[in-house]
Amino acid sequence: MSVELFAPEGGWRVRIVDLSGASHDDVVEEVGGFPTLPLANAFCRAYVRDSIERCRLPGATPREVLAAWFAYGEDAEVIEAGEEGWRSANELDGFGATPGSEIERDWRSLDPRRAGADEEEDD
Repeated sequence: MSVELFAPEGGWRVRIVDLSGASHDDVVEEVGGFPTLPLANAFCRAYVRDSIERCRLPGATPREVLAAWFAYGEDAEVIEAGEEGWRSANELDGFGATPGSEIERDWRSLDPRRAGADEEEDD
């Protein structure tokens, strides 16, 4: 049975975690309202990809990119998804080695909060 059948009320939630330790509990925010687990996972992947790219300096080695991300970046995880949730650790080496495209970094288009903003703009 898929964990998606047991989506929490209100949809899946993603926790954004500050890796720099600047916040007290390291949680920057939680984003809720993802209707499916694959959408929440895609948001996490794109969010982390973007965070890593913001830490990438010209000429930095993959190791230096990841060191900067661990010092200043943000991670993302789907709350209550268990083994079905996307994990940054599974893709960090590839993300550090190869810069992400605009599409790979576009977490904003996957953000459920944006749907409400688009509706307000249409009014």
